[in-house]
Amino acid sequence: MLIFSIYRGENISSLCISENSGPENLESIALAVHSLIGLPTTMRSLKQKGIRLEKGKILDRDYTGPVLEKVLKTNKVIHEVPIAGTYRGKNVVVAPIRSKEGKIIEAWGIVDLLATIDIPSVFQKHIHVLEEVEDAKK
Repeated sequence: MLIFSIYRGENISSLCISENSGPENLESIALAVHSLIGLPTTMRSLKQKGIRLEKGKILDRDYTGPVLEKVLKTNKVIHEVPIAGTYRGKNVVVAPIRSKEGKIIEAWGIVDLLATIDIPSVFQKHIHVLEEVEDAKK
């Protein structure tokens, strides 16, 4: 839901999400997040199904998945390989979006490619990266 208001004579727009946000309310933020990370991205609110994006395109505007559902129930970040759903067998990470009071209002998820990478072996092959990180700490 896009809200317009007037502040000191200027039009100001803001994005408002809630537990009732539908895919049309999530579309602009989902596209932005997906564009930034380039990974399959999903979002849904507590009370409505949401949106699923891959390769720069919206593939589903009535989406939910088992890990999104679990996060909506637990209000905790979950890293998991689901045994059902669109991303069955793939590492995913889903995070809750909370109100100021800490109540869950939405769940946002991505396919977690980092979980499939052996980070220590990557850095062993590129020891100069580790050295740069250590030098930056000094």
